[in-house]
Amino acid sequence: MTSASLPPGLIMILGALPAFWLRGRVKGTWMLLVPVVSFAYLLTLPHGQLLTIPFMGIDLQLARVDRLSLIFGYIFHLVAFISNLYAWHVEDRSQNVAGLIYAGAAVGAVFAGDLFTLFVFWELLTISASFLILARGTERALASGFRYFMVHVAGGLCLLAGILLHVHATGSAAFNFIGLGTTGALLIFIGFGVNCAWPFLHSWLTDSYPEATVTGTIFLSAFTTKTAVYALARAFPGTEALIWIGVAMAAFPIFYAVIENDLRRVLAYSLINQVGFMVVGIGIGTELAINGAVAHAFNDILFKGLLFMTMGAVMYRTGKINATDLGGLYKSMPWTCGFCIVGAASISAFPLFSGFVSKSMVMEAAAHGDMRLVWFVLLFASAGVFHHAGIKIPFFAFFSHDSGLRCKEAPRHMLLAMGLTAVLCVFIGSFPGYLYKLLPYATDYQPYTASHVIAQTQLLFFSALAFTLLLLAGIYPPEIRSVNLDADWVYRRGGVLVYRACDRIFNGLNDWANEIFGKRLPHVLARFFERPGGNVQKHVLRLAAEMSGDLPELKKLEEDAEKRCRTGAYPIGLSVLLAVLFLGGMAVLYLI
Repeated sequence: MTSASLPPGLIMILGALPAFWLRGRVKGTWMLLVPVVSFAYLLTLPHGQLLTIPFMGIDLQLARVDRLSLIFGYIFHLVAFISNLYAWHVEDRSQNVAGLIYAGAAVGAVFAGDLFTLFVFWELLTISASFLILARGTERALASGFRYFMVHVAGGLCLLAGILLHVHATGSAAFNFIGLGTTGALLIFIGFGVNCAWPFLHSWLTDSYPEATVTGTIFLSAFTTKTAVYALARAFPGTEALIWIGVAMAAFPIFYAVIENDLRRVLAYSLINQVGFMVVGIGIGTELAINGAVAHAFNDILFKGLLFMTMGAVMYRTGKINATDLGGLYKSMPWTCGFCIVGAASISAFPLFSGFVSKSMVMEAAAHGDMRLVWFVLLFASAGVFHHAGIKIPFFAFFSHDSGLRCKEAPRHMLLAMGLTAVLCVFIGSFPGYLYKLLPYATDYQPYTASHVIAQTQLLFFSALAFTLLLLAGIYPPEIRSVNLDADWVYRRGGVLVYRACDRIFNGLNDWANEIFGKRLPHVLARFFERPGGNVQKHVLRLAAEMSGDLPELKKLEEDAEKRCRTGAYPIGLSVLLAVLFLGGMAVLYLI
């Protein structure tokens, strides 16, 4: 077993601390240097389990290097560098520190060799990401950041409970294949699913990403969901349930994205759509499918980041992001427009662009697995993503009607970051062999076959034709200023109803208990213990009179008892009798 001096990811986390005090170009240079140094350190690490530490009878593996973790480590370092370049102008300490910690936590998670180390970095992702959302400072951002934090804390608690049950059942905390079959495994599965934005658990993504800062969204789009994809590929490959979860993820966001007005929220739905392809590949579980899922995660980080960067540049220069407020910006921002088109072509899987060489691997795996329905839904989702991300984003932002907005082109550092990402999208799409060499399994897959190129070109052509005809006919959903209801409406409204029900039930019970035990009972006891001896005697006398029928004498006897109580003149024999009865009663209770 080999050892390393520092776990991967910790360099960026520690490197975030000086960024709190640095300013200007020194800060910008430092933010770019930290990912470079971390990446150089990563290249020196040998394959295998590193930094194994015994803890309470369990081996904690702070680092484990193999082909699956390395490819995610490479892309996480690359996007951290690009994101920091894009955010060169940002002088907000919280964003600077949170961005590096967020990237470092993602790297630490994908190299974690045990579940407890994974959990520590997993929760650090939540904390740092929340700051990137809160940093915008608007009322909506503060609310979204709080909801983001609460959802992921709940998912983290679910993950922790699953880890504890799994370790108790197996005696091992190793982060390897887990599979379903136990309660602990199921809880871990759900914990990963929260961060992966599964259907009905996805609303945190579409709620928070569009509310983050211009630069914070670039970080957010890269790390949380892709770390969850890595975790599923590591622990649950070949799990059939993931196929249908992924199919739903690939399909349902299309309908929301088509009618959404906020273009960053369109991209948030598109992100879920693309993660769906990855989840399907992991669920199929073959070497081709896993390679396709990992390759598509690698490419999606680039082209989705590029699209978020272009929309961020538009928002930075115009202060607007709704489709109804934009249009005609190709005149003012031609470079940003060109980079957006590259991102749109990549996500739409045009030949010679990155999405073409990775998405096809997942669809090929589904076809070879004789999953006709799955393949058809993925084909439908491919056409849908071309509509909402390939056409809608560049069309409504840069073309469509002329909004009359005239602004400057994006700053140079933003253009440089977008240009670098665009070049990578074209390079990977044109020379996929370089990416394929990094994949977990060796592959001889050839994306550029005549049948594949022709089929994909036909799909794109007819999708564009359908968009054009629907738009000209007035059938295509118009861009309107509105708020679309998503799955979170159910549990937001449901949460209010549960709160009201709990308020009435438990607070009503509390009010009743307070009335009985807080007010009435103390009042009765207080009156009784003003003269406890006399009260006891009168009660005994009343019982004796009722049993003997000598009720006329009762009033006189009670008056005598009251008089003795006031003067303290109790018959000794009666006091002894009461004491004996009390002690006898206590003895009987003890024996029972």
